[in-house]
Amino acid sequence: MSAGDPYKVLGVARTASQDEIRKAYRKLARKYHPDLNPDNKEAEEKFKAIGIANDILSDEAKRARFDRGEIDENGQERAPPGYGAHGGYRDFGEGAGGFQHAGGAQGFSPEDLSDLFGGMFGNRGGGGRRSAGPRAGQDRTYNLTVSFLDSVQGTTSRVSLPGGATLDVKIPPGIENGQVLRLRSKGGAGVQGGPPGDALITITVTPDARYTREGQDLRQRLPVDLRTAVLGGPITVPTPSGAVKMNVPANSDTGTVLRLRGRGVKEHGKHPAGNLYVTLEVHVGKADDALREFLSTHGEATAKGDAGKEEV
Repeated sequence: MSAGDPYKVLGVARTASQDEIRKAYRKLARKYHPDLNPDNKEAEEKFKAIGIANDILSDEAKRARFDRGEIDENGQERAPPGYGAHGGYRDFGEGAGGFQHAGGAQGFSPEDLSDLFGGMFGNRGGGGRRSAGPRAGQDRTYNLTVSFLDSVQGTTSRVSLPGGATLDVKIPPGIENGQVLRLRSKGGAGVQGGPPGDALITITVTPDARYTREGQDLRQRLPVDLRTAVLGGPITVPTPSGAVKMNVPANSDTGTVLRLRGRGVKEHGKHPAGNLYVTLEVHVGKADDALREFLSTHGEATAKGDAGKEEV
């Protein structure tokens, strides 16, 4: 089945930049991902077509070959130049008595075809088609779901392949939802000694109840008791790489933001480690008698002080 013109599948112009292609793919991959569309065959087919289109257009070499007409919308080699030109031979499938051809008015026989193409076709069964030579194997697409913490720290996950085989996939730190990992030579077997295809792993990152991500930085909200907020003191902060101690400044309030350097997305490639920003939420808890007495006394003193002030 044809995957369709990759530009139309992703909804981008033929002049689209790689960044535009990447954004279009991620948007559509999230929309039609099988995990978000269970038992939806139409969404599954669209997701597959999106993956094939992205595989072609995200690879500059493949994109150039597609634009030149050397490979089709599925990434497969096209027939040699001249096939289908001016009502010529679009399909050389084996029919009863030899080849079927489109240029019926020409009346070429299988022998004529063999002469015309310099012996390209063998004599198998009265005009069978010989293989065009070594061809690369097909790319295979897979889906892999990882936790938020694994996406920021990096990990190794296992993908189950058809037939029961498994494949260990190294997840780099900082990977994003919808991103595709390419594993070279882990796809379908090559034909006639051609190289194997690649495995394309689409990543789905599950949300985390504690953290949100902003580039390389992470944010979380953390409750703190009234005493610590007023007087200051140490608290324990959970981070993706383990719990750490930090001090809350005196006279803090709900909305106070504290920073933990290097506790965000783990360092990877050219990207330094991000920071973790902690927003405090002051929780009063159950008030005891001493707190009630203090608030009552403090409130009365404040009211008297305000009453004694003269207006200017």
